[in-house]
Amino acid sequence: MIHLIVGNTGSGKTTYSNTLKEKLGGIVFTIDTWNKALFLKDKNDSDGIDWFLERIERSESIMQNLILQLETRNVDSILDLGLSKFSHREKFRNFAKEHSLKIKLHFLDIPKEIRKKRIVERNTTKGETFEFVVSDADFEFMEVWFETPTETEILGGVRELK
Repeated sequence: MIHLIVGNTGSGKTTYSNTLKEKLGGIVFTIDTWNKALFLKDKNDSDGIDWFLERIERSESIMQNLILQLETRNVDSILDLGLSKFSHREKFRNFAKEHSLKIKLHFLDIPKEIRKKRIVERNTTKGETFEFVVSDADFEFMEVWFETPTETEILGGVRELK
């Protein structure tokens, strides 16, 4: 099964994914970890969102191959990819349908004030889920960029409220 972990910046997607991994024995794909390891050292100040999106697309094509391998061994894939846009979530729903895989959306519906506090704390403590500093500007950009899942998307899934 593919688990889509959806939530805006600071909602706790990575922490939730790691908890789900322990519960299910699945494998977590965290895009922040991939970005930090593979791309951030090469990023220039002039590189914008399109630069990231192109690299995320390449990473996800590799992830999809790995997901298919895991499925043959009945291992769940937990996608901590942000999945901020409907179209991004739809890409994985279509992938699952094409390969006859089960899919479940987990929406972390956390208020902005709580998420902002978490980001400030994570930036300061650089704890277990820290990969890079999220600036105020990046946080506010994501507030506009993020598309809340529709009620139809959430049907049969999980909505976490905190």
